[in-house]
Amino acid sequence: MERIVWDTPLGGFPGVGPARQRALAKLGLERAGDLLTFYPRRYEDRTRVYSIAQAPVGEPVCVEAMIAQPPRLSRIRRGLDLVKTRAVDDAGALDVTFFNQPYLQNALRQGESYVFYGKVELVGGRRSMTNPVFEPAARQRFTGRIMPRYPLTQGLSNHLLITLAQAAVEHCADDLAETLPQAVLDAQGLPGIQEACRQVHFPDDWASLEAARARLAFEELFYLTMGLSLLRKRREVGRGIPLNAGDPKAFQALLPFPLTGAQRRVVDECARDLCAGPPMNRLVQGDVGSGKTAIAAFCLWRAAKSGAQGAMMAPTELLAQQHYQTLKTLLEPAHVTVALLTAAQTATEKKAVKRALAAGEIQVVVGTHALLSQGVDFQDLALAVVDEQHRFGVNQRSALAAKGAHPHLLVLSATPIPRTLALILYGDLDVSVLDELPPGRQPVETYLVSERYHQRLYKFVDKLVAQGRQAYLVCPAVEEAEAQEGDPTLKSVTQYAQYLAQSVFPHLRVAFVHGKMKSREKEAVMAAFAAGEVQVLVSTTVIEVGVDVPNAALMVVENADRFGLSQLHQLRGRVGRGKHQSYCVLVSNARNPETRARLKALCATTDGFRIAEEDLKARGPGDFFGQRQHGLPQLHLADLSADMRLLTAAQRAAQDLLAHDPDLQKPEHQMMWPRIRQLFQENPDIFN
Repeated sequence: MERIVWDTPLGGFPGVGPARQRALAKLGLERAGDLLTFYPRRYEDRTRVYSIAQAPVGEPVCVEAMIAQPPRLSRIRRGLDLVKTRAVDDAGALDVTFFNQPYLQNALRQGESYVFYGKVELVGGRRSMTNPVFEPAARQRFTGRIMPRYPLTQGLSNHLLITLAQAAVEHCADDLAETLPQAVLDAQGLPGIQEACRQVHFPDDWASLEAARARLAFEELFYLTMGLSLLRKRREVGRGIPLNAGDPKAFQALLPFPLTGAQRRVVDECARDLCAGPPMNRLVQGDVGSGKTAIAAFCLWRAAKSGAQGAMMAPTELLAQQHYQTLKTLLEPAHVTVALLTAAQTATEKKAVKRALAAGEIQVVVGTHALLSQGVDFQDLALAVVDEQHRFGVNQRSALAAKGAHPHLLVLSATPIPRTLALILYGDLDVSVLDELPPGRQPVETYLVSERYHQRLYKFVDKLVAQGRQAYLVCPAVEEAEAQEGDPTLKSVTQYAQYLAQSVFPHLRVAFVHGKMKSREKEAVMAAFAAGEVQVLVSTTVIEVGVDVPNAALMVVENADRFGLSQLHQLRGRVGRGKHQSYCVLVSNARNPETRARLKALCATTDGFRIAEEDLKARGPGDFFGQRQHGLPQLHLADLSADMRLLTAAQRAAQDLLAHDPDLQKPEHQMMWPRIRQLFQENPDIFN
């Protein structure tokens, strides 16, 4: 093939046919240049070669030995072939077995020395290896070095990815342009981009790998900090609409309960933000039940009292409906007009709401993504409230804000995020924390049990229902086929609900709800549960953010090990919302000590922030936002749970640079703009 350049399609590489090209595209790999930033997931230490006798048992190692016997091919049964041989060195012998690779009978030659990489096992006192990687000792490519292991998908092998990456690094690494100023590299003691690229893929040694990884992670964190700082600065240029009317004490009089100390503190912070200067851009974090809706209600009330409009966007129809009912009950006695706008409404209903919004007859509107649609116009939108922030991206926040002229923005999140993570993810927001629950709330008692406790658990459900309570049972899968594909032990909502209704609780009203149902179906089931017409609700995590059911006193989570701690904590927050003692039971047969320790950590505390810190340590930031939060930059190498020292250094370096060149106008800083836009590639126009 011709010389490989950055834009060379991978379909032109040897060994990449149409099927492999499609598989590579699934990983985002289409051109040679894409491979440079497709970093290894982990590395194998193949640097040390052991003798057979000295090789540690039970861990992958390299062993150099000579084939002492001609390899023998045995057909055990249809679909199972074995190739067996014996390798020796001066100190011992090694039985080597390969499954379903009959061609190896002729590939391994008696009398020739090879390096084998695999786990050494003891079988009947004899040392053995099964399916090792091997190559001739005289021509080593994949042994005697640190080897990368890349993320894979069906139809691709690590061997192919290594071959492609080697070609890309060899031909394209020199084309990488350095964007970090030399002064920053020198101050941090980091290698240049070309050297870092080579070493992160094919390191000379562990120290070189660590230096390369540190440089690339620092670069991501540096540009993320830089981008968020620039966003914050741009926000501060606009002037917010002053919302001065309405004394917080007058708002307190509307509430049927006193505000907690934490709520009063956050109301004061919001009141200051709304008065003058740049538009408010505040994130309010707090556990389920900490009273975030009251904060939103205060801000919306103030917008209405100041003669402007406010909008509140929720991620589901159910939650929008709940917020609408709450705000209507609270604000209409204060002569504030509240309306609802969702996709599920009839065309006539939607048309009437849109007309009244545009005419300024509605002061507060609550809705779903429908608020972002074309044709939804406000007369004077001064405040946008976004609930459950992690379900919306930066661009959706921006789209709602674009419906007004520099409106104030209030973002609510019931996902407790460690402050370090909040500072980086919400660098363009001020952060308030509701760290106090209203008085009288009883902590939910949490237990971890194995599946053999199911019969006792069902009796407990019966006992609580007899007392007039209700129960949630959460499953990780929707349908049986979905469970069977991934893990046959997974409980699926549809089959489990059928089993419970027919065989366990025929005397109770059992219903189910999941994300694949139509909105109206989900709403009907949740409304029946909220009204007490359904006693046992089987569900996926769709109820993680759902209607408030104070009568629900039991949350059972099946296959609890399949969920993150923060998600389990969110589910637990669905109960304990009334005056009754409530319970959360985690059901898991997992034997992994780390998994059990993680689940026990949830049983030991109800502090969402402590749980979030545990989750960050165990699973990284992905668990807070699913696979990825849309609109926020995707970090390829930086690990926000482990790279706090790097994050601090990157933030300091970015702040120092922006202090001397606030708009990146100096010639040596011009290369930074494309890199910042690339990091925010889902929403690059955010900086225009």
